[in-house]
Amino acid sequence: MNPLGNKKVGATTAILLLLVCVFCVFPFLWMLIISLKTGTQTYDPAIWFFTPTMDNFRAVFEDRHAMDYLKNSAIVVLLTTLISIFLGGLAAYGFARFEFKKKENRAFWVLSLRMLPPMASVIPIFVMASMLGLLDTHLVLVICYMLFNIPFTIWMMRSFFEEIPVALEEAAFVDGASRFQVFVKIILPLATPGLIATAIFCIINSWNEFVFALFLTSADASTLPTTVTLFLSVSGVAWGEMSAIGIVTILPVLLFAMVVQKYMIRGLTFGGVK
Repeated sequence: MNPLGNKKVGATTAILLLLVCVFCVFPFLWMLIISLKTGTQTYDPAIWFFTPTMDNFRAVFEDRHAMDYLKNSAIVVLLTTLISIFLGGLAAYGFARFEFKKKENRAFWVLSLRMLPPMASVIPIFVMASMLGLLDTHLVLVICYMLFNIPFTIWMMRSFFEEIPVALEEAAFVDGASRFQVFVKIILPLATPGLIATAIFCIINSWNEFVFALFLTSADASTLPTTVTLFLSVSGVAWGEMSAIGIVTILPVLLFAMVVQKYMIRGLTFGGVK
């Protein structure tokens, strides 16, 4: 054993981790710095020390109506997550507990829907939504996000349900409980960590989605990620306002992830030790 060698390795690892953290966090810090500069200062990256201003944030909320986009994002994310967890949870329980023909093939087919790039399906969805009069509505975004979140929910929740002993359900059946009562009163409470972890990932995926929100909405149902296009014009790019709306978009998810990180870790490790 060489204590000095261990300390050397520890210090090297700490330095490498610090460099990785700086590399990952620097874009966010740079965007924050740009958002606090005046219009002329944004075009001079050499300016590091300046008097911060909130004019860019004031502009995106007063002139660009960022609060409306924030409400749209919240509505779409909430509805998508609730429906995806409900439908995906039921399907995941079926895959975990019942045996049927070609079960694994069908399970892989469900997962393959998650692999489909959004750009490959946005045009057909746009045509169908136009024919049904659903363009620029919350409903069309909820449906599109469900197409990608439900397969993800099924595959995550299936592994959590499979870790719960079947004997618990059999004991409940002996006491006269129905299948639905067992699912609601026994399975869901035991799988709560996994349920929370799945809901967190659904929320993050829906909040950050850009392609569907950009092509399928125009004004009434546009979400926060699409606002980046508002600051592009023939006269140039409004870097200050674009950075401000970027901070507004990132901050809710960042704070949310910090609050629920213990549930994410607990959910992802659920069933890891029997």
